[in-house]
Amino acid sequence: MNRKVGLWIDHSKVVIVSITGDMEEIKSIPSNIEKHVRFSGGAQKNSEEDIHDNRFTNHLNKYYDEVILLIKDAESILIIGPGEAKVEFKKRLEAGKQNGHLVNTETADKMTDPQIAARVRGYYSN
Repeated sequence: MNRKVGLWIDHSKVVIVSITGDMEEIKSIPSNIEKHVRFSGGAQKNSEEDIHDNRFTNHLNKYYDEVILLIKDAESILIIGPGEAKVEFKKRLEAGKQNGHLVNTETADKMTDPQIAARVRGYYSN
């Protein structure tokens, strides 16, 4: 059966809403990524900042890859989110050459799980 997925994503968590026929499943997964801190200072701080940035980027890539594994069989994917994570995730998804997926993004601030599910249902009911 055709599986349609909508997800709300930021750097701290993802909420995945899967719709298959009349069945709906909601799954929330924390990223467990430490907060991204910007350093200020001189040359010595640059190496600390580079190390922290590399660690953050590596963790973020693993997080996105985990989410991609959970939605890889979706025929259509709606990506919702408040900031840059939705764009980063879309690029990561497209870089993995997930052929056959229709991918769309929408901007949305913080939402509860039921609000996310309602938005996804509304998107796919049109």
